[in-house]
Amino acid sequence: MLHKAKISINSFRMLSSKPGPIGIFDSGYGGLTILHGIRQLLPQYDYLYLGDNARAPYGPRSFDVVYEFTRQAVHKLFEMGCHLIILGCNTASAKALRTIQQHDLPQWDPERRVLGIIRPTAEVIGDLTKSRHVGVLATEGTIKSESYNLEIQKLHPDITVTGVACPFWVPLVEYNEADSPGADYFVKKRIDEIMHKDPQIDALILGCTHYPILMPKIKKYLPAGVHVISQGQYVAKSLADYLARHQKIEQRCSKGATARYLTTENPAKFKESAQIFLNEAVEVDNITIG
Repeated sequence: MLHKAKISINSFRMLSSKPGPIGIFDSGYGGLTILHGIRQLLPQYDYLYLGDNARAPYGPRSFDVVYEFTRQAVHKLFEMGCHLIILGCNTASAKALRTIQQHDLPQWDPERRVLGIIRPTAEVIGDLTKSRHVGVLATEGTIKSESYNLEIQKLHPDITVTGVACPFWVPLVEYNEADSPGADYFVKKRIDEIMHKDPQIDALILGCTHYPILMPKIKKYLPAGVHVISQGQYVAKSLADYLARHQKIEQRCSKGATARYLTTENPAKFKESAQIFLNEAVEVDNITIG
């Protein structure tokens, strides 16, 4: 087990209860697609985005390492005033969310919340497939965790789930090669693989937040009639519903229509790459966690 950073119990209960931003955490840039979807639907809130770019990617890392890194990031966002945090990272949602919810939050502050992005997708998938055969394209870590299989079959036991890992897709996006001719080879290879595994698939989940940037090429090589599911809009709708049902948490989310960005690596590099995901310039600050 990775040695845990020393985090004081009840440290947040001494902090002010005044409203704070909604925290969005990802190991890198992909969570920006989640933030974009949320801001499109819920622009009135303040948001604080934290990318742990210095330690990315999380996909190939062990459960223990992903849990500890995610735990540190969540703690930092709580320290900075967030009462609600979205893990805008499929790997963190798969490998760390449940332990943080069940083990850490009761010790830190049971009034705060951490939510993931896998369950919102699993909840809607039943309405998006007719064949009841669903595909998942994701990082190696997410596929190995079988989190999508478990969540989908828990809610929709009649659905067959087939997953394929796409190890080169994240670098293609982060190195701004998503539109390059070379990307076609890697995208087509994984599309062909998953459709060969189950030709009945009619709904394909992009289980990594980087993958929507590859959407034009994904649609290019998918058979006609296969619905591609990008998580941003579904996570946003799920969050809106959550806030409507949990007024106490909603009242602790500040409403100034702002977004602030933090990275554990080079702010200039983050600023440059963020434009790939957001199509807008952002101001970024460096931060240390762990």
